[in-house]
Amino acid sequence: MSTDTPEKTVPASSVTQVAARALIEEVRAAAIRIGFTAAVAVTDQGGHLKAFDRADDAPFLTAEVAVDKAWTAVSFHTPTHVWNDYLANQRIAPLGGHPRVMAVGGGYPIIDNGQCVGGLGISGGSYEQDMQAAEEALATLGFELLTR
Repeated sequence: MSTDTPEKTVPASSVTQVAARALIEEVRAAAIRIGFTAAVAVTDQGGHLKAFDRADDAPFLTAEVAVDKAWTAVSFHTPTHVWNDYLANQRIAPLGGHPRVMAVGGGYPIIDNGQCVGGLGISGGSYEQDMQAAEEALATLGFELLTR
């Protein structure tokens, strides 16, 4: 019989409130430059909402979509735009029925020092505009960018 005590916890790093707010500000600035209004959501590493903003004239649906993009990205540590390809696989397709999986570009895991610390979701422009704003914000703040 072993006398070693098993580890009972794992360390979990999370995006800070300061960084979450900074991401929102960077996305808002990028969206203005690109030419759209957006809702922006930042989740912690467990998919829980950390920070959120919706422009006054952004459609109301963008709020829920942004949160779900962030949740999807952090849940699988994968950008949301790759999910269209994933869901074409019949073995993975049933995940598309999950009410929060958002297989549209604009959601990215927030990666710091190789570790997923949160999710970023943007909604309001075309999926290309949402992706561009996210990529600019992540790069500006020095987060690592996953494209696949």
